[in-house]
Amino acid sequence: MHHVSPPSGLSHIWLLAKYELSKRFTNKSGMVALIAFMLIWAILLLYPIKSASEFIMGPNFRGFTEALFGPDSLQHLFEWPVAEFAVFWLAALYLFPMFSIFIAADQFSSDKQRGSLRFLTLRVSRSSLFFGRFAGQMLIQLSLIILTLLATIAMVLTRDMSLLVPSLTTSLLVMVNLFIVVLPYTAAMALLSLHANSARQASIFAIILWALVSIIIGLINFKFPQLSGLNMILPGSQISSMINTQGFGSLAYTPIPLLQTVVILGLGNLLMKRSAL
Repeated sequence: MHHVSPPSGLSHIWLLAKYELSKRFTNKSGMVALIAFMLIWAILLLYPIKSASEFIMGPNFRGFTEALFGPDSLQHLFEWPVAEFAVFWLAALYLFPMFSIFIAADQFSSDKQRGSLRFLTLRVSRSSLFFGRFAGQMLIQLSLIILTLLATIAMVLTRDMSLLVPSLTTSLLVMVNLFIVVLPYTAAMALLSLHANSARQASIFAIILWALVSIIIGLINFKFPQLSGLNMILPGSQISSMINTQGFGSLAYTPIPLLQTVVILGLGNLLMKRSAL
C-alpha cells in the first residue's frame, strides 16, 4: 500500500498563512477594514502625495524643513528620484505600523474566546499555528503595501511617463523596507492577542505597552545617557532615523526590526506552547 506522509510543519504554516490572507479579503469585517484603509490612502494620494512634485523640491518647503528639523537633517529626502515617493515614504513609515497594530490585533483572541484554538491544535502543532497566523498577517500587509505602491506609481505616470523605471525601482526598495518595518509590530500583536480577549483589547494593550515602555526608556536615558541603546527594545525605534534616507541606504536599519521580530516571535511561540487554550 502506498504510504502518504503527513504535511510538514512548513506546509501547515503555508496553508494557514494562505487561509488568513483569503479570509481577510472575503469576510465582512475584513472587507470593511480594507475599504477604510483604501479610503485613507486615497485621501493621502489625492492631496499631500499628489502635490509633492509641486512643493517638496521647492526652496520654500526645503527652508521650512530645515527650520523645523535643523540644517541638512533631511537632505536625503530631496535626493529621491520621484518626489511623490518621498512624501509617500514620510507617511508610510508612520502609518503602516499604526495600521499593523489594528490589522493584526485579532490573530488569536477571538478564537481563544470561542474555544476554537483547542480544535485547531488537534490538527496542527501550536508552533505551526502561531507562525502560520503571523505569516498570514504579513501576507495581508504586504498586499496592502503593494496596492498603495501601485496606486502611487499610477499617479506618478499621469504626471510624467518617463518616471516609470525610477518609480518601479524606488517602489521595490520602499516595499522591502515597509515589510521589514511592520514585522515586529505584527509579531508583538501576535504575542498580545494571546493574552487579550478581543482585538480591541489587544490594540489597547499595545498602545498602553508602547506608552509605558517609551516613558520608562526615556526616564532611564535621562538618568543614564550611556544607556541610549535601550531605545532599540521598542519596535519603531529606528523610524525617525529612516526618514532621512534614500535608496539602498534605507536598508542599513533593517537589522533592528529583524532582531526585534526574532525575539518577539520566540517569546510568543514559547507562550503559545505553555498557555492554556
